[in-house]
Amino acid sequence: MLVALDLGAADYAESLQELALLAASAGATVRAIVKGRRDRPDPALFAGSGKVREIAAAIADSGADLAIFNHELSPAQQRNLERELGRRVVDRTSLILDIFALRARTSEGKVQVELAQLQHLATRLVRGWTHLERQKGGIGLRGPGETQLETDRRLIGARVKTLKAKLVTLQRRRDVQRRARARGQVLSVSLVGYTNAGKSTVFNALTHAGAYAADQLFATLDTTTRRLYLPGAGNVTLSDTVGFIRGLPHPLVAAFRATLEETIHADLLLHVVDASSRVRDDQVAEVNKVLAEIGADAVPQILVWNKLDLTGIVPGVDRDEYGKIRRVRVSAKTGLGLEALRQALIEAAASKHPSTTPDEGGRESGRERIRNIHVA
Repeated sequence: MLVALDLGAADYAESLQELALLAASAGATVRAIVKGRRDRPDPALFAGSGKVREIAAAIADSGADLAIFNHELSPAQQRNLERELGRRVVDRTSLILDIFALRARTSEGKVQVELAQLQHLATRLVRGWTHLERQKGGIGLRGPGETQLETDRRLIGARVKTLKAKLVTLQRRRDVQRRARARGQVLSVSLVGYTNAGKSTVFNALTHAGAYAADQLFATLDTTTRRLYLPGAGNVTLSDTVGFIRGLPHPLVAAFRATLEETIHADLLLHVVDASSRVRDDQVAEVNKVLAEIGADAVPQILVWNKLDLTGIVPGVDRDEYGKIRRVRVSAKTGLGLEALRQALIEAAASKHPSTTPDEGGRESGRERIRNIHVA
């Protein structure tokens, strides 16, 4: 059961559609959707008593065993809703965390997800469930006078400390690799963008890496880096990173900071945009907001409008008033415009290393070739 209340946001319809995609990505089957409108959330139940009765009736009719709210619920609201509905209740933040846990493959990704989950769970333990407030007792359960709630808090705190130490070690390893690339004067490029914009498809099209790509939210969690050779520019490192989404939980951003370091220290960001989306401008703004949050807003960007095969847009290159490439229009799925994107990377590499020499045989340099690309 999906529950989405309109609190006056302009992107309400798109947000509801996104919630359905999130639920599907988590493996849920949507039985019904309950909509509503409120000026502000109800402090106790978020949706108000009348709407909660409507949700309960819809659950009974549809046989749904889970209620997913398209909002962030307080611990008290979640507890009260579960009591009223007789079903488990999940908010948007918990749903995203669940998808991240499902997608994590590398040890680093799993550490980051577990850290974010524990930090989120710690807030749920505050005045959360009454069984956690009872004193431990009984045969084999008599502890040192602390409640179950205190024990859980202590264990979570210890585990969080261990996970943070692991992330520090992983971050040092990444720093060593990054310094080695910097000494080799290799252009570092990171793919960023809204989730499901096609970053992994662009990555595979450029590097032939075979990274996992699917038409689902958060298909990529673990950063993948490959070296790409470009004639006239030499080697370039290209990193595929986790996608962003509106309302991305702050603990998740903090936990994934080690992975996002590749973005912070990149020489260039390829900001992949789903050109077929009606809210592409809003998605670009959301990505830029997260980039600012992690300190990567000063890194130069090239917008990559992807999925042209779903639109009537013509592939090509757009430049700003200074002659710098501002946007490249491509379809990574069909290959349209990819040569222009490669030439854009060649030009970026040439601007970082002006000493880049032309290809052997007197062929024109990457900078000269990019000027000859037809701008549609």
